Amino acid sequence: MPHALAVVKCWLRNIYLLRFFPPLQGRVMLEGRKVSKYFGGLGALKNVDFTVRKGELVGLIGPNGAGKTTLFNCITGIYKPTSGRIIFEGKDITGKKPHKICRMGIARTFQLVRPFLNMTVLDNVICGALFGREKAVDMDEAREDALYYLDFVGIKEKKDMLARSLNLVERKFVEIATALNTQPKIVLLDEVVAGLNPSETLRAMDMIRRIRDELGVTVFWVEHVMKAVMGTVDRIIVLHHGEKIAEGTPEEVSKDPKVIEAYLGEKYMF
Repeated sequence: MPHALAVVKCWLRNIYLLRFFPPLQGRVMLEGRKVSKYFGGLGALKNVDFTVRKGELVGLIGPNGAGKTTLFNCITGIYKPTSGRIIFEGKDITGKKPHKICRMGIARTFQLVRPFLNMTVLDNVICGALFGREKAVDMDEAREDALYYLDFVGIKEKKDMLARSLNLVERKFVEIATALNTQPKIVLLDEVVAGLNPSETLRAMDMIRRIRDELGVTVFWVEHVMKAVMGTVDRIIVLHHGEKIAEGTPEEVSKDPKVIEAYLGEKYMF
């Protein structure tokens, strides 16, 4: 019964937010201005400009070593850019600490999924609310919201299991639920589909759409599985050797000669 009440509560809250505070697509939420990151003499990012608008679902693609995760690390405060600025909702967040950036409304997942293995699935997701939100919450609210997000990602039946007992897909979904339980304005997803089989990929694609459409959370998504990203996002940014080489709709990017040569190898057929 408490779980049912939690689901209803969170559902009503999200309906209210989307009804009275709908996403204003077109307004820039997250922006990078000439972002560069060097490790010694190696340029991982070189003068990268990008924007993500509120309510968008944006893909970030490119070969291994292109700088995609490095860009996410610069956005979320793990790395401080060598030069350039990161702007979030009009505020310069360049070089801020990761926990402060999270509490401002930017959550993320990681390529290498590392839940707290000796904690339950539910306790992992509760941590998102207790440590990642701008305003403090009590344990009851954190638990109710955690149950809602576990239901949202489809693994609520695993809530009492230790995280170490989960498979790769389930661990990825726990991490997404934990990120969502910080109640972000934008979530950065790093290779969510990697390692998933076709049916799991379709499930993940649907969930990513629902994060934007049902929760009203903007999505910035790094991915190598082209079927997934091309079939889900509104717009794609392409990095190669640390530089942005293309940007546009999936169809536009798939036909760009520079992207075909650097990454796709052939035109992606819609």
